[in-house]
Amino acid sequence: MRKLLILGCFSLLAGCVSTAKTVITAPFKVVGQGADWATTSQDEADRNRGREIRKQEERDRKAQKRAEKERRRQQRED
Repeated sequence: MRKLLILGCFSLLAGCVSTAKTVITAPFKVVGQGADWATTSQDEADRNRGREIRKQEERDRKAQKRAEKERRRQQRED
């Protein structure tokens, strides 16, 4: 009977330990996530830079097409 009571207490204590662990580690996880959101990793920076380069190249291509179209239009008028 006594052994059963001790085992019951241990099982209840295991639940408390798990809950305590969750409560204790939660602030550290929140701070870590906030730091992750606030900073940019090298991979993210590289990806963003590549995206910006592609956008700039697209803008350059469009400007070149407009200039070529305008040049052809000017040649037809002359």
